[in-house]
Amino acid sequence: MQESISEITRRHFFRQAGFGIGGMALSSLIDSPLQAAAPVVKAKRIIYLFMAGAPSQLDMFDHKPALNKYDGQPIPEELIKGERFAFIKGTPRLLGSPFEFNRHGQSGQLMSNLLPGLAKHADDIAIIRSMRTTQFNHAPAQIMMSTGHQIVGRPSMGAWLSYGIGSENRDLPTFVVLLSGENNPDGGKSCWGSGFLPTVHQGVEFRSKGEPVLFVNNPEGVSSAVRRQTLDALRDLNGLNRQALGDPEIDTRIAAYEMAYRMQTSVPELTDIAKEPAAVHEAYGTRPGQSSFANNCLLARRLVERGVRFVQLYHWGWDTHGNGVGVDIPTKLPRLCRETDRPIAALLTDLKQRGLLEDTLVVWGGEFGRTPVNEARNGSKLLGRDHHPRAFTYWLAGGGIKPGTAIGQTDELGYNVVEDPVEVHDLQATILHLMGIDHTRLTYRFQGRDFRLTDVHGRVVTKLLA
Repeated sequence: MQESISEITRRHFFRQAGFGIGGMALSSLIDSPLQAAAPVVKAKRIIYLFMAGAPSQLDMFDHKPALNKYDGQPIPEELIKGERFAFIKGTPRLLGSPFEFNRHGQSGQLMSNLLPGLAKHADDIAIIRSMRTTQFNHAPAQIMMSTGHQIVGRPSMGAWLSYGIGSENRDLPTFVVLLSGENNPDGGKSCWGSGFLPTVHQGVEFRSKGEPVLFVNNPEGVSSAVRRQTLDALRDLNGLNRQALGDPEIDTRIAAYEMAYRMQTSVPELTDIAKEPAAVHEAYGTRPGQSSFANNCLLARRLVERGVRFVQLYHWGWDTHGNGVGVDIPTKLPRLCRETDRPIAALLTDLKQRGLLEDTLVVWGGEFGRTPVNEARNGSKLLGRDHHPRAFTYWLAGGGIKPGTAIGQTDELGYNVVEDPVEVHDLQATILHLMGIDHTRLTYRFQGRDFRLTDVHGRVVTKLLA
């Protein structure tokens, strides 16, 4: 009996009672330990723009004149003594940026000429130039940024938010994932998985081309009436199984079937971006019917305005090693920025005009940074940068962020953080704080231990807060 009771978590109890925590306003959770002494809610939803492959902070946000001054010279030996690189061998040479940097807006945010669209929003964003991580390979670093741990099996941030505060729209998932770029993220579906949380909280992949959500539509020859009768029968059978086994995961299965049924009506209209005005398509650079980062940015806006809590866009391809034609810094990085800068700027403008930016948190960044030295793998003469976990850049906008600010600093070569270091768990704690959640209280008991997104780490970065 005790084992059966322990399997029924607080969330499952409320859902079975017809009250689901996800359906409650945060202000009503007076007795919840999650909300006790929690911060004031600044953001209601998140759009996380994940640049998989790791963009070069030194060519976009972290201007280092010393790199250009000493370009081509060997890096000081004391900086790399005992260092592990992904591909660099021997003593590498410093690599200056081939791009021009300028200050923008009243805040004077420093950015390269690769980002003309974002530069117009300089006074809307907060830049972190002092991010650090413990991982220097793509898959574990992406999983670390997404789940707070480098090994697969932990819930992703979107899953934690789904578990903690639920959805604002019962006809759509709480957590939606949109993919674009040359490939899927190296960390795979673990980046948006639910880990040991009930699987109802995992991210649902939407597509901007073809069938919006795979396997949601009725099979050929099956009418909506037959589908409804089938789901009713499955619900009853699963209910009997739940009573017999006491397995909360059966409730997840029932909820998934019902959500899929409701999505058959809500999703086609939602994903039909062709209905947007021509001016919107011009701003984003969208082409309805195609798969692109631009289409996904517009779809993200449509999702959050309909109550989706967490939308994560993965755009893969930022791995600029310079080990081959087309993957070097001067060639590939400008192309990637052309693909993403315009739609990101349009997204920020769109959210502002609709009054959504003030309570929508926009997050941009990758899994780590790039080295201030040329990789020169196998003697390559092309300019490229290896993986660099010691220092990289993120930016945030909206949702309680202090706009037009920049925190953190790296040394004159951009190798190490020397001021206001921000760890992965610090960023996660800050994001949860802005969503009104104390990161130390959002926990789930698994295998005899209370787990949380920030593990046993994390502090809120107060300098980022409005």
